[in-house]
Amino acid sequence: MTKVCSPYFDPEFDNLPERINGPTCRVWIDTETQEDCTIVKVDSVNKQGLLLEVVQVLTDLNLTISRGYISSDAGWFMDVFHVKDERGNKLMDHNIINYIKQAIGTTKETPSPDKATAYANDVVHAYHQREHTAIEMTGTDRPGLFSEISAALADLHCNIVEAHAWSHNARLACVAYISDQSTDTPIDDPLRLATIEGHLTTVLRATTAGSQGNNREVKTGGLHGGEGAMSIVERRLHQLMLSVRDFEGPIRSSETGPEGDEKQRKMDVWIENCVEKGYSIVSIKCNDRPRLMFDAVCTLTDMQYVIFHASVGSHDGSAFQEYFIRHIDGYALNTESEKERVIKCLEAAIERRVCEGMKLKLSAENRVGLLSDITRVLRENGLTVARADVATQGEKAVNAFYVRDMSGNEVSDMELVKSMKKEIGMGLIELEVNKDTATMRRPQAQRPRFSFGDMLRYQFQRFSDNFILFL
Repeated sequence: MTKVCSPYFDPEFDNLPERINGPTCRVWIDTETQEDCTIVKVDSVNKQGLLLEVVQVLTDLNLTISRGYISSDAGWFMDVFHVKDERGNKLMDHNIINYIKQAIGTTKETPSPDKATAYANDVVHAYHQREHTAIEMTGTDRPGLFSEISAALADLHCNIVEAHAWSHNARLACVAYISDQSTDTPIDDPLRLATIEGHLTTVLRATTAGSQGNNREVKTGGLHGGEGAMSIVERRLHQLMLSVRDFEGPIRSSETGPEGDEKQRKMDVWIENCVEKGYSIVSIKCNDRPRLMFDAVCTLTDMQYVIFHASVGSHDGSAFQEYFIRHIDGYALNTESEKERVIKCLEAAIERRVCEGMKLKLSAENRVGLLSDITRVLRENGLTVARADVATQGEKAVNAFYVRDMSGNEVSDMELVKSMKKEIGMGLIELEVNKDTATMRRPQAQRPRFSFGDMLRYQFQRFSDNFILFL
């Protein structure tokens, strides 16, 4: 009888390239070198989009990047970030430190969103992609539109488990997770999904016809299960806004201070060419804020540009960022029209997240139709939602809205807010009112030191396990 033998596979074969050449991605986290921040250093084989992946990990933990240096020439990616937590302190929680290492890729284990939530004290959101149906909406914005969308979904017996909406330059983008009202399960019936899409399209179509009227779109299943945390949703919102060309609108380039004096430009984006190296240098100067680097890197990546080197820094509330880029085809930006488009898209990406209206934070016991009722009260009191973040935490719904009046101006009548709070119901809902501080006076940004000599010095150190003190 012939004996059949199976081929032998060494169980360590998969690790052979790593044992010969070293790990393809190394992450060091130094909590000792700097007194006021933690240094996160990443060395890895380069691939398109890797910088965005790293920034997404840090963004999902609500870490502030006070300084950063990036280089990815010669097939190797290296970056160094100086980060702080949302309280302005260095990272001391070993669970968060281990999560960063795993998420960026030093180990083969992929951390689950649940672990991230536990490690970051609910800062990293565990979303419901597998348990609920995702739906995306884009269209021309108008006062009360988000309220109408909420009411339409309630009429269709859909429970809104989570929703995020941005409004900018008269365009709206919204990503929502919905479930069946009676069973709290995903909606997967094609006929019912078609009915939901058609009904929401009718709501979006109600905007007065005009040049922007063709930008409406409703799509279910735009985001799928397992795609990650908050940065994935926010990146999709950027993509949706880009698709409806919200950059084709007025960009606020100046502010009026509290005394009425006109201040310097709060945002400036310009592009120069580095002919010797074949790069285009994109420079950004603006007020510093959380997630600023994510918004810029996300936009450049989605516009098919490769970031080879970068330097970012912030000082006294101002930020300066510099990116050395080429188009994915290997060429720099050679035409003025292409440069102008990149500038407009970056300006729009920076402004989308900035809401200078009043922030209302409401929490209540979750129930079907709650979001519709709250947004109806806002609309009936002459307020419109400029940005919304809606989520459920156990049995409680947590809603954050940036609101303005119907003319787009800031809300200053606190008596109106008190009346609205009473109408919503103080017995069930906690309401927190915060004034946005985006209009505060900021000093001019200071350009951080950056040179190719710095990058070469970092490259020489990439195989070292020691940390570098950057001055």
